Amino acid sequence: MKINPLIILLDNKFKLDKKFYLISGNEITLMEKIKSLIILKYQQEEKCEIKNIDTIKDFVDQEGLFENKKIFIGKDCKGINEESLNKAKKSNGVFVFIQENSQSSKKIKGFFVKDKDSYSVDCYELDRASRVKILNEFINVNKLSISEEIYWMLVDKLDNRFIFFENSLKKILDLDSIDITTNNIKKILTIDESGKEKIFFNLFKKNKDIVELYRNKILTESDVNSLYYSCKFFCQLIIDCNSEGEYLKKIPIYLFKEKNYLIDLFRRYNSSKKKLLIKLLSSTESILRKESNLSLVSGLRFILNIKKITIS
Repeated sequence: MKINPLIILLDNKFKLDKKFYLISGNEITLMEKIKSLIILKYQQEEKCEIKNIDTIKDFVDQEGLFENKKIFIGKDCKGINEESLNKAKKSNGVFVFIQENSQSSKKIKGFFVKDKDSYSVDCYELDRASRVKILNEFINVNKLSISEEIYWMLVDKLDNRFIFFENSLKKILDLDSIDITTNNIKKILTIDESGKEKIFFNLFKKNKDIVELYRNKILTESDVNSLYYSCKFFCQLIIDCNSEGEYLKKIPIYLFKEKNYLIDLFRRYNSSKKKLLIKLLSSTESILRKESNLSLVSGLRFILNIKKITIS
């Protein structure tokens, strides 16, 4: 059966009691975190031995009467089918398989979704709702008190990839409560709305000015990724909101200086332009993943295409 990774991540009372776990998706850092938590929860209950296997075909049931329970970590889902799963069920071990999304992964997922003794965990980049849940848990566990402005700044501006989101939150714990201010948060987390994000707020300028600003701010592949996900957030707001009133409510408080600009931007979009924006986001993300050596060029093309869609 399917299960949301946030349940494993945030619910300490949730019982892991299945034989098989398939961790799949395209967000490697979240996949690795879920794998670690599954192993940790089993080890907290009883002594477990970790055994790495390349595929399920490499599994050999040789458990002795007094041996510790084994957790088999499969690096590849090759060979998984109903027959191989039924054979493995006879052992006393637990099986955790890691599989990045691929053409063949859909069929493999089907086995785990249908099987009552299995969990299928899909791991993708954190959306806004997921970031809210993780941040809320972080605040409650660590008994932090932060302002509403800082809260929404963290939700909206931190990385969508789990490990980077988590590491940013951990840095806050190094601050004394009186030092958890907007300026200090920006310093330790390198949050600066006048930096890379500034490029998005200059879409109505001439192309040569945008190009110059881009070349000054975007120097590395990491810069391109940061810019892309920042722009993706603003584009997603436009795509998701059906009315100006709904859009206004979702503009982060800390962007009050850019409010008029963002409203003007939203008013320029109809359903046809939103479809073009969705297509642009999807194609750009695909390019950035596959052709990192071209990321600087792709990032500039991305920004100029957003402008083209907006003013057309």
